[in-house]
Amino acid sequence: MGVYSGKDMNKHRGFTLIELLVVIGILAVLLAIVLIAINPARQFSQANNTKRASDVNAILNGIHQYAADNRGALPAGITTTAQTISNTGADICSALVTTYLAALPVDPGTNNGTPITDCAAVGGYTTNYTVVKSATNNRITVTAPAAELSQIISVTR
Repeated sequence: MGVYSGKDMNKHRGFTLIELLVVIGILAVLLAIVLIAINPARQFSQANNTKRASDVNAILNGIHQYAADNRGALPAGITTTAQTISNTGADICSALVTTYLAALPVDPGTNNGTPITDCAAVGGYTTNYTVVKSATNNRITVTAPAAELSQIISVTR
């Protein structure tokens, strides 16, 4: 009654295949729930957008510091037409870099997000940010057009 022989002890060792499959299934469901909750792709997109917002503010601060030091004159290249900040668009790099910005910020999706320190580099540069001056009140708007998650990143001062 309560005592097992040697043959009965061998029957009760380990788990059955069904028990193992149930445990694996439960672990898979828990892993899926955790991945959905964390959502790494969304986290990376939010991190990129945070960098873009910081970059847009830094560029706008540099432009305003330049204007303050130059009696309200803006860096050459900023017009009433929205242009990408690049050597072929609004070329403001040489006006801002080292004096007002240590390096010109670059969108995280462009050139691995490496900031521009050499404005005259071979092949030019692009930041993938845009700048425009209002025709009516001379306010400056810097925008990050490559923002992710349907977010609009734009600052006007």
